[in-house]
Amino acid sequence: MSELLARMARALTHHWKRGLLVAIVTVFALSAFAASGENPPEDFTVPGAESDEALALFEEHQQQFAGADATLVFTVSEGEITDPENRDAINQTLDEVEGLDKVLEISDPFEQVSPDGQLASTDVRYEGEVFDVKKADGEELEETASQVEDEGVTVEMRGIVADIAAEQTFPVGELIGVAIAIILLTILFRSKAAMGATLVGALLGVMVGQMLLAGLASPLGLPEFAATIAVMLGLGAGIDYALLIIGRYREQRAAGNTPRDASAKAGATAGASVVAAGLIVMVAISGLLLVGIPFIGKMGIAAAIGVGAVVVSSITMLPILGGALARWLRPKDVEHVARSEGFARWGERITARPWRAIAIGVAVLLVFAVPLTDMRLGQPDDGNQPESTTQRQAYDQLTEAFGPGTTGPLLLAVDTTPGDPDTDEKLAALQRDIASAEGVDSASPAQPSDDGEMATIFVQPTTSPQDERTEELVNRLRDDVLPAATQGSELEVYVGGQTASFLDFSTQVSSRLPLFIAAVIGLSVLLLIAAFRSLWIPLVSAVFNLLSIGAAYGVIVAVFQWGWGASLIGAESDVPIISFLPLMMFAIVFGLSMDYNVFLLSRVHEAYNEGDSPRDSVIHGLARIAKVVLFAGLIMASVFLAFASAPDTISKMFGVGLGAAILIDVTIVRLLIAPAVVTLLGDRAWWVPGWLDRILPNVSLEGHTVDAVDPLESEPLKQREPATEGSAL
Repeated sequence: MSELLARMARALTHHWKRGLLVAIVTVFALSAFAASGENPPEDFTVPGAESDEALALFEEHQQQFAGADATLVFTVSEGEITDPENRDAINQTLDEVEGLDKVLEISDPFEQVSPDGQLASTDVRYEGEVFDVKKADGEELEETASQVEDEGVTVEMRGIVADIAAEQTFPVGELIGVAIAIILLTILFRSKAAMGATLVGALLGVMVGQMLLAGLASPLGLPEFAATIAVMLGLGAGIDYALLIIGRYREQRAAGNTPRDASAKAGATAGASVVAAGLIVMVAISGLLLVGIPFIGKMGIAAAIGVGAVVVSSITMLPILGGALARWLRPKDVEHVARSEGFARWGERITARPWRAIAIGVAVLLVFAVPLTDMRLGQPDDGNQPESTTQRQAYDQLTEAFGPGTTGPLLLAVDTTPGDPDTDEKLAALQRDIASAEGVDSASPAQPSDDGEMATIFVQPTTSPQDERTEELVNRLRDDVLPAATQGSELEVYVGGQTASFLDFSTQVSSRLPLFIAAVIGLSVLLLIAAFRSLWIPLVSAVFNLLSIGAAYGVIVAVFQWGWGASLIGAESDVPIISFLPLMMFAIVFGLSMDYNVFLLSRVHEAYNEGDSPRDSVIHGLARIAKVVLFAGLIMASVFLAFASAPDTISKMFGVGLGAAILIDVTIVRLLIAPAVVTLLGDRAWWVPGWLDRILPNVSLEGHTVDAVDPLESEPLKQREPATEGSAL
């Protein structure tokens, strides 16, 4: 692989004008491809789950309960909500809401009035699939409903439509991440050209990835949120990959290599590391397909496409820029791109007492991981939104008026027998049994469908959607109450609704988690064995990756459940950790941690292959690459943490969790524990059984197999490589 990447990089640098033209044509072609794509309906089903069975019945017989909805909460501060002037104002507003596009049904607001008479609420139900409703529909509903406030009635809004209306379209997180990256790259390179080339290589890859996702969205059924994950990953990884290649290119230029030779060496070494690291990330994130939930699996596919795009951009666009900007990319301060004396001294200290370094690092990781023991999985609801949002206002008002269960009712889909004269009596008996069950606040009379083939019963729990007792109620209904109530009848009852769907989602994730973790670790270890021709390094790396992921989980619990620093990012405390976040984080963090592992160990292995002793190879490897790894980690962590500025809790959790994970991994695992472990392993670090060595592909991340001669030069590349001590970053 190294030799192939070297030849490709040299050719692109020499023929940079042709390469740039091809890149421009490719972008225009992809833009046309992206324009032809359409967003498919979102698929949040959990195949085989009871909530999915309920949804299928709703879609076939009572479509108003299968689409998106919003709850409008009307309040007055004086008088009662049912006063004639207030009633007229609300009815007039709802008449206009009923005329909005896609609105299918509106419930009577005065059927549910608070005990003090000052609040009434109505459900607005939309036709089609849940996410057929777009941001413009939500904004139109919000604008239309707010007209009632001119008559002295206050209105707040919650539900799926309200959440869509509140989605942030301006890329605040991305822009903050890019701004921080510009500052850090400028500090690292002290060169505007190097900073610009790095960003162009990364941003072009992100753009290409987004175009591919737009064009493939319909045939692959990719969810819209997948594009956000792809941007988050692509931007962070893309900058890191470009940083590694540009850094190595400038290192070779400082050593006196021509632009073509420098690109060839950078491609053979840093480029090979980027390909290996990118493959590991793609394998890890694609492992989400094993969970068996379409939404999760497709997000994994989309993220893998985004990462693949930045890998291809890095190994193609950066050599082109190496030729176009050769004059400006050559460092003026050669000593700045030479080895870091500070990190060389750091390496000497770690390798002198490796057991102490490992003990300190593991102790720190365990301290960070302590809150993990208190992790509570669930689904954050509107009660966790900032108090200034309309969703939180509506949630608090409904909870105060009717109890916490009103914000997350269960929808029971009852499959009936058409033409059965006893159906009404059976449904009434079923409703009474449900209403008397422990944990049920109320159960509505059954609402038959127009075709008489099913009925719907609304069940209001006594507890909120994220309360553990609500989960116990769902299980109690499914396992005990409903089987007993329908015994001897032909009624089939399925517990559905958003609350039940999230619980089924969590159950499916938990059941597949062991298989997923085993597959991701196994495939990543195999890739690292092939890359480094080492058995122990990949195995030890996997163990410490697990520790760093556990530490990151602990940070999330400390911030969102314990409330440590939550107010600084506009988050609430005592928030349950969204059920699929640990799964997604494991895939992303495990892959990205292996990135930095490859970056660091490839330079250590390179020094070892050049004849250094095990300890000296660690010291020289750190001196060459530690600064790049540190800055790459800071940049990626900044990109992730910037997403904590998003208004929704889920984006905040992802931003804080991924940012903390990268900081912990880079500073503690890569720059403290990993060098100590390699030192202790000694020569065994780079040992692999002979039978395994013979069947593994020859990847060669260190470029020592590159022995080609620049066709435009007479001097072999190897004769112009930098000296071991004086040319590494």
